[in-house]
Amino acid sequence: MSITRRSLAALAFASFIAAPALAQDKPIKVGVTAGPHAEIFEQVKKVAERDGLKIQIVEFSDYIQPNAALNAGDLDVNSYQHLPYLEAQVKDRGYKITHIGYTVNFPMGVYSKKVKDLAALPSGARLGIPNDPTNGGRALLVLETAGLIKLKAGAGLKATPLDITDNPKKIRIVELDAAQLPRALDELDAAAINTNYAIPAGLSPVKDAIATEGAKAPYVNIIAVRIQDKDKPEYLKLVKAYQSPEVKAFVEQKYQKAVVTSW
Repeated sequence: MSITRRSLAALAFASFIAAPALAQDKPIKVGVTAGPHAEIFEQVKKVAERDGLKIQIVEFSDYIQPNAALNAGDLDVNSYQHLPYLEAQVKDRGYKITHIGYTVNFPMGVYSKKVKDLAALPSGARLGIPNDPTNGGRALLVLETAGLIKLKAGAGLKATPLDITDNPKKIRIVELDAAQLPRALDELDAAAINTNYAIPAGLSPVKDAIATEGAKAPYVNIIAVRIQDKDKPEYLKLVKAYQSPEVKAFVEQKYQKAVVTSW
């Protein structure tokens, strides 16, 4: 083999070896909803990058797009939803998505600008809940626990307004997109609002909520990836960064009891 041919072969071999290293330099695109999820992931990013991962955070304003983007390959990971919501999305839309780790829980609260207690709601009051099946059912369970309504036995996490069997105050349930509920408080008598939307709207789950669900395990949030990627070492490393002492300390200091860590 001539020197020229040897040089070309060496160059080709070096390019082959270098390719995987270059591929690893591509940042991991992580989808989050604006507000606490984005704020927490900024802290995760610092820990992850210290450990050699490059992270690009992509913010969304609703619950629908992050899973659609992940399934389509426009994201590598998302971190914004609880497991019942993901399971409903997979069933309804056929997404090939799974979860690889738990993150935090945002206990849902009921808020009002008109009353200080759910018992003070007038007859026929308009009460907003999220219009997606899992968070809507979650809100109805909060109302049942607070004694405002009763639900059909066994309705569980998938309860809908049709499952209400007792409604002594004749509360009118208004179903709206979860992100719209804080802005609708002026027109409603009360609303059950997810904490990740309540906090950016200036609502404190600790100080302002007139009812809360408490830290219930089914609603712990998760990190999700496409099924084919669930064993990728870099994504498992990302979960480890999220579940680090540094991120836990940030969450507990920043959000107090409004957000509960799961590790």
